[in-house]
Amino acid sequence: MRGSLLGVDLLIVIGLTGGIASGKSTASTYLARLGAVVIDADKLGHAAYEPGTPAHARVIEAFGEDVRARDGGIDRKALGGKVFGDADALKRLTDIVWPEIRRLAEARIEAARTGYAEIVVLEAAVLFEAGWEDIGDEIWMAVVDRETAIARTVERDGVPREAVEARIDSQLTNEERRSRADIVLDNSGTLEELLSQLDSQWQRLRNQRAAS
Repeated sequence: MRGSLLGVDLLIVIGLTGGIASGKSTASTYLARLGAVVIDADKLGHAAYEPGTPAHARVIEAFGEDVRARDGGIDRKALGGKVFGDADALKRLTDIVWPEIRRLAEARIEAARTGYAEIVVLEAAVLFEAGWEDIGDEIWMAVVDRETAIARTVERDGVPREAVEARIDSQLTNEERRSRADIVLDNSGTLEELLSQLDSQWQRLRNQRAAS
């Protein structure tokens, strides 16, 4: 247990991550059915771009008025064109957006705490890249092998294999994630096998919480 947010109220916070087509969203959806409060960092990323937020103003300042959409928000396509293939520009963007996502996530966690939630799951594909490991008491990683990830993404999204390979190559490797995770959820098999792993981990957390 990392213990950063586990206090006398016994709230347990799980950071859930994984690569493309690893099944992290399937896992978070199931954990929500079991009773967890799920926070989706990707949705918070959209919220971070909304007018009136600190990140919104800073993104326009950093990348120009042409990334402002007609509705006042951020034109993500225009912004993507400015950072795609440009490591420095991408870092400028993540330096703006990732802290805002973290702020929003911590606010949601605090709300869950005051609402007497027992277990919170923060689903975040970039959890390691953004340095958010300390948000959770445990870090869970969903994993599939490379070929399975490619096949699932090609079938799901209808994109070329080469595009999927490039996306995978731009992410942390499974080995890097494994070395930093507390719990590894193997999703290379059937859905039932993944859910069985989640049931076991969920029961462990409930037992742990009851014993505290």
